[in-house]
Amino acid sequence: MLSVLRTLSRALSPQKLRQLPGGHGRQSCAYTSATCQTLEDCLVLNYGGTSMRFNYVWLRDHCRSAASYNSNTNQRTVDTGSIDLSIRPVDTVVQDDHLILTWPGGHESKYSLNWLADNSYETKKQSLVQPRILWNADIYKKANIPSAKWDTFMNSDEELKKFLQNYLLYGIAFVDNVPATVKDTEGVVKRVSLIRETTYGKMWYLTSDFSRADTAYSQVALDRHTDNTYFQEPCGIQVFHCLKHEGTGGRTLLVDGFYAAEKVRESSPENFELLTRLSIWHKFIENSSFHRIHFEGIGPLLNVYPWNNELYLIRYNNFDRSVLNTIPYDLIQQWYVAHRDLTTELRRPENELWIKLTPGKVIFVDNWRVMHGRESFTGQRELCGCYLTRDDVLSSARCFGLQA
Repeated sequence: MLSVLRTLSRALSPQKLRQLPGGHGRQSCAYTSATCQTLEDCLVLNYGGTSMRFNYVWLRDHCRSAASYNSNTNQRTVDTGSIDLSIRPVDTVVQDDHLILTWPGGHESKYSLNWLADNSYETKKQSLVQPRILWNADIYKKANIPSAKWDTFMNSDEELKKFLQNYLLYGIAFVDNVPATVKDTEGVVKRVSLIRETTYGKMWYLTSDFSRADTAYSQVALDRHTDNTYFQEPCGIQVFHCLKHEGTGGRTLLVDGFYAAEKVRESSPENFELLTRLSIWHKFIENSSFHRIHFEGIGPLLNVYPWNNELYLIRYNNFDRSVLNTIPYDLIQQWYVAHRDLTTELRRPENELWIKLTPGKVIFVDNWRVMHGRESFTGQRELCGCYLTRDDVLSSARCFGLQA
């Protein structure tokens, strides 16, 4: 199920192309594998089999000349607020795989044709921001994804890159043979990214002692869910390490929420769309002698990028979902129907991946995608873990040249 970005054929000959006069305020330039037309409101570029339209203000705003863009800091220096909103180029040239525009006043902008194609709306609406492999239990098991090994992971950038690639594709990744201590777990986490401090601290330690007003601090089973739905921006990654368990039960449940959501999109697109459109509240309140907390976050269950409809975040936590008072009466019944469709997919046994966390095995979970839960257990069970900032993890991946 891995979707791969569309590749474009962009071979150009070394000939030089100048604009040719056209009628009705239109200029055109022709090329062996690229043609362009300067219309009244945009430039149309036909390149690599794709027709793309570029607004003139956009082109001036995205000039990469030294006067408009600082290549050392990768920051824009042109003042967008000062660009004439009716600006048009006075000269258009395609030369050596580049589009060259001359603006009123003589300023020249030069764009790589590949760069224009990569950054056109026409390309972006058909491309994925982050390729993923969606899975149920059978798909994941057959993929036979190897865990990183602690000693290699801590010293090899190549091992870290493989770990990040697996995490990006599947939403979960493991590091084995980690010493069963909070300190060593923290070291593994910091090898990946920054720890996000929350009300639970940086590195948390959890056992069934009810020390916090949260069901997680008990021995009961927990249904599949994502964490921090009551944050405006839920934490991106959650880390678990079982340091000790003297008892029975306590297996961890993992479900690919995106796999389930895409099944809903296929079978009932109108219900999928409803879950992306209607925002609901989630809430967490703790009022004790040690902790006074009141979090409220709002957002739809499913979040998609508006330009390509790609799913990027799921908020699903029936424990922390608050009063449904943001949905009008004529849509509330349909919301429950859509919620039931999603819940049904999430609860299909074939979508449940059950694993036993043991001392030494650290798991990283994409909290924006993969749900976790657990079966009830007996005896003493001690876990440690933390949350990571999503932005910093993705930054680490991009620095390795991974698409994220």
